[in-house]
Amino acid sequence: MSAGGGYLPDPRRWRALSVCLVGGFMALLDVSIVNVALPSIRAGLHATESDLQWVISGYALVFGLVLVPAGRFGDMHGRRNAFVAGITLFTAASAAAGLAQTATWLVVARLVQGAAGGLINPQISGLIQQLFRGAERGRAFGMLGATIGISTAIGPLLGGLLIQAFGVAEGWRWVFYVNVPIGVLAIVLAFRFIPSHADTAARRQTFDPVGVLLLAVGVVLVLLPLIQERQWAGRGKWLLLVAGVGVLIGFVFWERRYGRTRDPVVDLGLFRRRSYALGAMLGLLYFAGFTAVFFVFTLYLQEGLGYSALAAGLATVPFALGSAAAASLGGRVVTRVGRKLIAIGLGLVIVGLAGMELAVELVPGRHDGWATAVPLLIAGVGSGLVIAPNQTLTLAEVPVAGAGSAGGVLQTGQRIGSAVGIAAVGAVFFAAIMESGDFARAFRHGLLVTIGFVVLALAVAVVDVAAGRRTERSR
Repeated sequence: MSAGGGYLPDPRRWRALSVCLVGGFMALLDVSIVNVALPSIRAGLHATESDLQWVISGYALVFGLVLVPAGRFGDMHGRRNAFVAGITLFTAASAAAGLAQTATWLVVARLVQGAAGGLINPQISGLIQQLFRGAERGRAFGMLGATIGISTAIGPLLGGLLIQAFGVAEGWRWVFYVNVPIGVLAIVLAFRFIPSHADTAARRQTFDPVGVLLLAVGVVLVLLPLIQERQWAGRGKWLLLVAGVGVLIGFVFWERRYGRTRDPVVDLGLFRRRSYALGAMLGLLYFAGFTAVFFVFTLYLQEGLGYSALAAGLATVPFALGSAAAASLGGRVVTRVGRKLIAIGLGLVIVGLAGMELAVELVPGRHDGWATAVPLLIAGVGSGLVIAPNQTLTLAEVPVAGAGSAGGVLQTGQRIGSAVGIAAVGAVFFAAIMESGDFARAFRHGLLVTIGFVVLALAVAVVDVAAGRRTERSR
């Protein structure tokens, strides 16, 4: 970058992006890689269902809560510094998780991992804005979108390979240990390839601690009764949800007041832009279903059908392959096709998930891993046409000066959506098992909830397409 604001391509930009994507892949991988290790964790640490849900949902929740303030921290103190700090903390937390002797120890380590992941991710989108322009920026965001999709889908396979290699008793620990050498390498390469200068044009002088606190408290109060729905008896727990909504309303009023004179933690003006508001809602709903399906699918295969961790991981490969292939195509054509491409992708995801529902019903037993391969491939192709294109279109009308904050808010919605989806689908899944002991039935019930989330996302996409057509006709 030139001092006068002119753009001079940094010769290290693609290598810097590679380092960023390694860090992002590692953080996002831990959203799903733990799924196949849950039975081993349950046995090794005598973990309860609540512990297992917190191992998954707690990571996604804290990840989402940290994203927005972490983006601001990077603007204030330099994105490379924030990225390296996040990788360092993530690496240390991974080592602590691998050493866990109790379920509580593991849950705490996962919460720290989630915070570190939330610190890493906003720096990636900020650095893309800083280092790339024009078509190159589109390619870079496309690579980030592909990383998001592939890391989530391929996690169960990598987890299964590690458990197969190191044994059921201790293999789950290597799901966390594997991050340590990768993290150390990423730290070294970050100092070598990522520019040290910050984008001073976006530097902010205030942190809005009250806004950060209100946002965190509100989201936690909303999610706690969902995550603990089966563990906390009585209806009193739902008062927390009401309180959480009240806190979030207070957060909105605070941000409006704070934003009159200073930069709020969330620029509420973003949501007056149709593409941004609908895109953020679509992302939240899609990630609620997209992440949750792998949580219950791997539990069904391992605990219900007796699959090994490796076999359960292999069963998710068709989704990863479909997502990887379609993500590249989606990144190239989304600017021409628009939100219709995302609607098509969501339609394919629904067809794939419905196909899984049908396959489990018609081909009961240990052949379900094969029976669901084609439906998972279709769902993966659809997913590849959703994640990166939605991010591109959602941020398209956001001014460059506010792109970092806007990206942080968008990713926060995705992470919170993941936590909501896992909580809701997990509650239905475990309740069905307790009622009948039939894992196939429980999985089908969980799939119906997942499909419901994706259908809602499709409805949002259709609304945006229709609004776009009305706008074009009125010109």
